[in-house]
Amino acid sequence: MMPRVALTEGLEMSRIVYGMWRLADDGEDRSEKAVRAKVDACLEQGLTTFDQADIYGDYESEALFGKVLKADKGLRGQMEIASKCGIKLLTGKAPERTVKHYDTSAAHIAQSVDASLSHMGIDTLDLLMIHRPDPFMDHEETGRALDGLVDDGKARFIGVSNFKPHDFTLLQSAMRHPLVTNQIEISVLHTVPFTDGDLAFLQERGLKAMAWSPLGGGALFSGARPALFEKLTEVGARAGADATAAALSWLMAHPSTILPVVGTNNVARIAALSDAFKVPMDRQTWFEIYELSLGHEVP
Repeated sequence: MMPRVALTEGLEMSRIVYGMWRLADDGEDRSEKAVRAKVDACLEQGLTTFDQADIYGDYESEALFGKVLKADKGLRGQMEIASKCGIKLLTGKAPERTVKHYDTSAAHIAQSVDASLSHMGIDTLDLLMIHRPDPFMDHEETGRALDGLVDDGKARFIGVSNFKPHDFTLLQSAMRHPLVTNQIEISVLHTVPFTDGDLAFLQERGLKAMAWSPLGGGALFSGARPALFEKLTEVGARAGADATAAALSWLMAHPSTILPVVGTNNVARIAALSDAFKVPMDRQTWFEIYELSLGHEVP
């Protein structure tokens, strides 16, 4: 079964997380049966952590997931559910909005979390994250609102997404409960967090990053970086796996314990995510891949 990681005391997650941002974008089949097949493909390999956000699928992804959870009440006890709030999209579902914007007010956070819980038919989120740093944030108000959700049992733990270290410490300064993670973009095609301080900030504090778009949003397979893709294919093939498995192994080899958040609607690809644990990744291989990503050798 897939290894598990303690994100913090009291919250374990599967080593790979299933990201549901594309769940409502499956043009072939958005039925309850199709979503259940994806959930089952995760659970069968011990992938128990599911990552959502209120805005995913133009505000439809949580409800699609919720149909499966409501149909089989026993599923909730087999998984960890994370979601996010704080972004307001331009959408026909909210015609009064004139601009996409962020909203970390207490009122919006409360409304968003209540909607998420209702859509998914659950009583509490294992992890709630603020989706983006809000340049208009009143950190005292936001911090009180997030603490209140933990106190009320609507969210067990709080994290953030896409925050820079200064955004993280500002919000944490107004909270009693600890922020337990930052979900940021990291992949073989986006290696900046390894050197810009984002990952070091978390690593220094013993916190683990969740990595969104860990395969570069599919760009890895587009042919844009043939030498990098060829190397990943070679490394994966040595272990009887593929380039996807090698790219995930590369991320997970980092000593900070990165949790890749992988989103795909292909059930076969979901079922193959555990292949990443077959692929060994020593230091020299890690740097060979890193240099191909950078396009030059390290200084």
